[in-house]
Amino acid sequence: MLDLRWVVENRAAVEEMLAARGASLDLSQGDPWALDAERRALLQKVEQLRHRQRVCGEEIARRGRAREDAGGLKAEMKGVSDEIKTLENRLAEVEEAIRRALLVIPNLPDASVPRGRDASANVEVRRVGAPPRFDFKPRPHFELGPELGIVDFERAAKISGARFAVQTGAGARLERALVDFMLDLHTRERGYTEVVPPYLVTPDTMLRTGQLPKFEGDLFKTRTGDRDLYLIPTAEVPLTALHGDEILEASDLPKHYVSFTPCFRSEAGSYGKDVRGLIRLHQFHKVELVKLTTPETSMAELESMVGDAEEVLRRLGLAYRVVLLCTGDMGFNSAKTYDLEVWLPGQDAYREISSCSTCSDFQARRGSLRYRAEAKAKPRFVHTLNGSGLAVGRTLVAILENYQQADGSVVVPEVLRPYMGGLERITKG
Repeated sequence: MLDLRWVVENRAAVEEMLAARGASLDLSQGDPWALDAERRALLQKVEQLRHRQRVCGEEIARRGRAREDAGGLKAEMKGVSDEIKTLENRLAEVEEAIRRALLVIPNLPDASVPRGRDASANVEVRRVGAPPRFDFKPRPHFELGPELGIVDFERAAKISGARFAVQTGAGARLERALVDFMLDLHTRERGYTEVVPPYLVTPDTMLRTGQLPKFEGDLFKTRTGDRDLYLIPTAEVPLTALHGDEILEASDLPKHYVSFTPCFRSEAGSYGKDVRGLIRLHQFHKVELVKLTTPETSMAELESMVGDAEEVLRRLGLAYRVVLLCTGDMGFNSAKTYDLEVWLPGQDAYREISSCSTCSDFQARRGSLRYRAEAKAKPRFVHTLNGSGLAVGRTLVAILENYQQADGSVVVPEVLRPYMGGLERITKG
């Protein structure tokens, strides 16, 4: 959520930055500038009436001491009191309307973000590693996995429908090995604290982290009795909300959290995209990185987070590139985003495997997440950051495609072999 005062005082800048994102101002929940003008007028009127109450109260008291009639003033005060109540009720309605209006406005891009309408304006920052060369035509993972007997899409469809997968044997073990490897790296070497959060969260938690109301159509929701809960689309949601309504001390920051969770997304609007394979499923696993920082360290922490995600790819020996997203390709909550794209030989292309973002104080305002820079100082909003470290299923895809052999087997990356009981190669068995 944006700061109302800044929005009101910088309308032209807000509209220009939204246009840079390829977004028009959503006024479906109300015009924040018109609503704020009404709010100010209401506050001024209430203050005038309260001043009248104070003046008349003193006069009524004086007349009481002098045993003079104050009936007329008392009747007037009854009307003033009723008018104040009416105005305050309207003020509460206007303030709620302002909140709803701000909830649908996306975060504004940082000045360092390149301008552009879509992915064509993204900027490649660096490439690391060389794509492998094969003396045979490399095959996609959705052929390799089923032939090895480690991924089954047909039985998954029988159980749950399209966009689900079953992994068995070495495929299931490889997924688990990736999770353990990533968590060990991030906790033992990169300074993150591991968290196991709830996988079901309240609507308020979704709203505080920017998932609602914008992404209602892409979420899975359950209902028990009169209680609604959402399945998390990413561990970013519970981890970012962990300290909601708290005031942290500067000494508590930065906080670095890592979590492995299943993630659930309906993939609304993605029909026809990646319909085969493990790239875009309704249920998938991810190791998520979340940071809570001061505004002054936010950008440095973002660069560090990108490095944390890159280290996973480097140790797995996978070629990848880092891309700085332009204004038109960033997510709703983001102020600045880097995507890591891994080389997939079966697709002859780089594909996203991690997205690392700073959300500035956008989520913190929604979730009331603050800190004190020093004792007795006025609380400030923290900055929140999140990134995949990595998307597990997509990492499995990259291993199958990059380490495939001419006979259809797949070599296990050396760094994963201790997690695979020493297995060096996955073969059909």
